[in-house]
Amino acid sequence: MITIKELTSKKELKLFVKFPFKLYKNNPFWVPPIIKEELDSFDKNINPVFKHAKARFFIALKNNEIVGRIAAIINYTELNEQKIKKMRFGWFDFIDDLEVSKMLLKKIEEIGIQHQLEFMEGPVGFSNLDKVGVLTEGFDHIGTMITWYNYPYYKDHFKKLGFNVEKEYLENKFPFKNVVKEPIEKISTILKKRYQLTSLNFTKTKDLMPYVDKMFELFNITYAALPSFVPISTIEIEYFKKKYISFINPEYIKFVVDKDHNMIAFAITMPSFSKALQKANGTLFPFGIFHLLKAKKESKDVIFYLIGVHPSYQNKGIHALIFNEYQKTFEEMNIENCIRTPELASNKAIAAVWKNFNPITYKKRCTYKKNL
Repeated sequence: MITIKELTSKKELKLFVKFPFKLYKNNPFWVPPIIKEELDSFDKNINPVFKHAKARFFIALKNNEIVGRIAAIINYTELNEQKIKKMRFGWFDFIDDLEVSKMLLKKIEEIGIQHQLEFMEGPVGFSNLDKVGVLTEGFDHIGTMITWYNYPYYKDHFKKLGFNVEKEYLENKFPFKNVVKEPIEKISTILKKRYQLTSLNFTKTKDLMPYVDKMFELFNITYAALPSFVPISTIEIEYFKKKYISFINPEYIKFVVDKDHNMIAFAITMPSFSKALQKANGTLFPFGIFHLLKAKKESKDVIFYLIGVHPSYQNKGIHALIFNEYQKTFEEMNIENCIRTPELASNKAIAAVWKNFNPITYKKRCTYKKNL
C-alpha cells in the first residue's frame, strides 16, 4: 500500500532532500546537491521567494520506506500579476512504480483544483533561476549543479499518466577551441567603436558587486518575452547575490556598458562543480568544501549560466564583445569545454548566438503539462 505524507519540519524535509541520494546511489551521472543549501532554499525564513510563493512538500511511502517525493508550488507573482493560473511542481523523484508517480501527481492535481488553477506543469522550481525539466535524452552524461538528473523511465510515466510535453529544452556544448580569436576580436573592435561600448572585466568580487543589481534589472528586461518568465524581485536579487555571485570567480562574469555607463549586456559563467559535488556527497564539511574550492580554481569545463543583451541592442552582434573577453580569460585558464545550461528549443535567437561555435546537442529535457 502506498501512502502520501506531507512534510513540514526541517527534520522531515531532510528526508525529502536525501531521498535522491538513495535513488541514485552509485549512479555516475547524478550530481548531488549540498544538503544544507537545499534545505535553506526550502526555508521560509531564508529564501525570499516565499514572500510571493508557497510550497508544500510530499513523500510517497511503501512499507514504511520512502519511494518518491514531490513539491507543490504556487508563485503568486505569476498567478496575480501575470494572470497565469499554473500549479507548479518540482523536485519530483520516484522509483519505477507507476502507482507511486500517479499518487504524487494526484496530490498536485488536488491542490491545483483547490486553488482554482487551470493547469499543472513541471518539473519546475520557484522561478526561472531554478532547475527545470525532465531529462529525455542524454542519460549517459554527467549532470550539472543547476540541472536535475533522472532515469529514462520518468518520461514514460508522464506519458502513461496523460501528460503532454509543454516546453522542450536543449543542452549544448562545444570545445573551447571552437572559439576562433581573430574574427571575434575584429567584430568586437568594430562594435565598440560604432556604438561607443565598453567591456567590463573583474578580478575582485567587491569590484563587480556594484553592477549586480543592474545586471538583474537587465535580466528581467531581456528574458521577459520568454514563456513562463517570472520577474526576479529586489529581495530575491539580494539573496542570489549572497548565495551565488559572491562565490563565482569574478573573472567569469562579464558586462558591457554604453557611453553613459548603462548596462546593455551581461554573461555569467562558472566552473563545472559536478565532479566536486559528487565527491562532497551532499556535505561541505569536513572535506566537501575543499573539493569545491579546488574545482573553482582548476576545472577545465565552464558552464554558461546566463547571458543577455538589452532588446534595443539585440541582433547587432553584441555577444561578440562578451565572447571576445571570455576568449582571453579562458585561454589563460586553459579551459577545454564550454557547456550551456538548458535553453528553450523555441528560442531561435539564442541558437543564432551560438551557431558559429558548432555546438552539439547532448541532452534534451522538457516540462509536462496537464489541464485541471
